[in-house]
Amino acid sequence: MVKNKELKTLENSTIELSVTIERDSVKKEYDELLKKYSQSAQIKGFRKGKVPPAIIERKFSDSIRAEAGYSLMEKSLEEILKDLEKKPLPYYIPKLQNEENFTVDLDKDLVYVVTYETYPDITLGQYKGIEIEIPEVELTQADEERELKRYQDQNAIVTEEKDGIVKKDNVVTISYVEVDENGKAIDGTSREDFTFTVGTGYNYYKLDDDVIGLKTNEEKIIEKTYAKDFEYKDLAGKSVKVKVKVTNIKSRQLPEINDDLAQDINEKYKTLDDLKKDINEKQNGMIEMKLTAIKQQRILSKIVDTSTLEVPPSMLENELDQSWNNFLYQFGGNEEKALQLLAMQNKTKKDLWEDWKPSAANSVKGRLIINKIIGEEKIEVSDEETAAEMKKQALQAGMLEEEFKKHIEENNMAEYLRHAVRERKAQNFLVENGVIKKGEKISFLTLLGLNS
Repeated sequence: MVKNKELKTLENSTIELSVTIERDSVKKEYDELLKKYSQSAQIKGFRKGKVPPAIIERKFSDSIRAEAGYSLMEKSLEEILKDLEKKPLPYYIPKLQNEENFTVDLDKDLVYVVTYETYPDITLGQYKGIEIEIPEVELTQADEERELKRYQDQNAIVTEEKDGIVKKDNVVTISYVEVDENGKAIDGTSREDFTFTVGTGYNYYKLDDDVIGLKTNEEKIIEKTYAKDFEYKDLAGKSVKVKVKVTNIKSRQLPEINDDLAQDINEKYKTLDDLKKDINEKQNGMIEMKLTAIKQQRILSKIVDTSTLEVPPSMLENELDQSWNNFLYQFGGNEEKALQLLAMQNKTKKDLWEDWKPSAANSVKGRLIINKIIGEEKIEVSDEETAAEMKKQALQAGMLEEEFKKHIEENNMAEYLRHAVRERKAQNFLVENGVIKKGEKISFLTLLGLNS
């Protein structure tokens, strides 16, 4: 069937594949389709299955020739790609070039050209003995006290003050909207039933001090002028008027931090010391997890910098799309809300994707390099390791182990699970073969805020 094939490597890990199919194969495919339709076609004046091929050919020759051409393309591609080293990416469908001019001539060989993206060639930089610094972190009394305060806040008794006046530390619910010089609402700036604790600053316009003294159902137009370095760029250096209405005021009564609070949090705590011990263990666990992630990230970043590879456009697109879906998660999956927020910051989805592109490209490069190292070091995963990972993930998902195993099998995720374990082993291999030096001393809070 395939008379000739020719591969050409283009930019961005793209392959151009030119294929020639023998004329006899084209004619045979066409004749078989013609016979099939002659036996199944229903045409006025003929019984089903008794339509002469010449009649079918006269009426439908062009469409049958086109179908024969596409069918041969599909069959030949399946045959060719099976033996090619440079295969298409798993989710990538080869694109027919010059499709608008695609024709099939029964007297000639069929020639077609497709392009597809493939895994890039990777020239690995040094990946053993990579030297990095990681910070030193020491827990302090303040870290413990802050966590105790969080538990205290969570167990506060909140009561509504129907005739109250807003004070610092009250939990208030407000509705607000920006207005112009004439007091007219500005589209896209309204928000209903927004709740925050006065004094925390957890509100867009920083209205904490401005709502103090207001009563329930009282309305007020607040004029605000923001510094040029204000945290929200669209408000920086601007003056605005915001119409605010207080719809609910609640006060909070904090419990004492003692044995009773510990027992209220969880029956496993008999004393406050039990709670403090658990806090300390959890915080040390968080430090260990974060430092491990920092080691892996910094080592991989250095390998990316010294390695050579191109990121296929479709892989970058998929990475950006996943980042966008994660971004939408903050808005309950509501894309309209997310776009409104971006519009308030004079940004579009396209702008955001452009901002994300460098980090997205590095993420893709990192995964490709890890896969390359897995191959170089022949990192394998045993059945026991896979079973242990399944057990761990079942526990995290709150599912029975057998139930989780069934879910994995039904969704064909077994290989994905094994690969996740393989990648983690590769990451651990890099750390074990790295040179880890102690860096600057930082606080627990600073550690949690580190992104690299």
